[in-house]
Amino acid sequence: MQTPELIALFLEHPGLLYTSIGVLGLIVGSFLNVVILRLPRIMEASWRRDCAELNGEDADTEVPSEPPLTLSKPASTCPSCGHRIRAIENIPLLSYLALRGRCSACKHPIGARYPIIETATGLLSLIVVMQLGLTWQMPAALLLTWALIALAVIDYDTQFLPDSITLPMLWLGLVLSLFGLFADTHASIVGAAAGYLSLWLVFHLFRLATGKEGMGYGDFKLLGLFGAWLGWQALPQIILLSALTGALIGVALILSGRHEQGKPLPFGPYLAAAGWISLLWGNEINDAYLRATGLI
Repeated sequence: MQTPELIALFLEHPGLLYTSIGVLGLIVGSFLNVVILRLPRIMEASWRRDCAELNGEDADTEVPSEPPLTLSKPASTCPSCGHRIRAIENIPLLSYLALRGRCSACKHPIGARYPIIETATGLLSLIVVMQLGLTWQMPAALLLTWALIALAVIDYDTQFLPDSITLPMLWLGLVLSLFGLFADTHASIVGAAAGYLSLWLVFHLFRLATGKEGMGYGDFKLLGLFGAWLGWQALPQIILLSALTGALIGVALILSGRHEQGKPLPFGPYLAAAGWISLLWGNEINDAYLRATGLI
């Protein structure tokens, strides 16, 4: 089936479009689980090899029996008994439900995070399609959504935002600006620079005032990413939304006792959520604010 015919089919049967995107989102969510789990380990292994080389050591002597870890190899296994996950056991969401959340071999519980991320990816993908429709913006927004899910969870786990995800998406935003997909080229370039430099400045001012580091360089790059995608005009809204979200959730975690005292809260998940909201509803939020303040 050719692309125009497929688009016509989806326009005639929107339910088919939503079902297809939902299934695609579940599949991508399953892959994101692998990225979230393995990418930090791959990067840590790379750092250790680099350090070993700088110290004149043999980088392969540390774990000689383990094969190199990649996103595709080795095959996924049960962390409890080492049972190799078969294809039939790796169907997004359905396999988890069929196995009742337990390994088929040792019956050890499988973490609920896996189906949660798969389901969240499917739902957020559906929201993107329902909001943007069959436009050129839609596939680009889906890619950004999937990248933000991975970045947010990795940052939550490790307080680190991998350049291997952030930087390619930043450059993609700049390339998309050539076509005016979300912002024009001038606004995109200024937005990328302003996004990075604004948090960089806050970081250094906070460090001078307190002697502490309030955020990581990955946060600078993530805001620069949103500036590249949405233009500099979206940055104040994203900063405000992320600050409000972070403050509310942070206070809730502290009051509920679910946050360890003295442990820093990662800012990346709140920044990712704010940027995603601005991506889909930024104009509506601005219009609502202007009406509420009587400016329009």
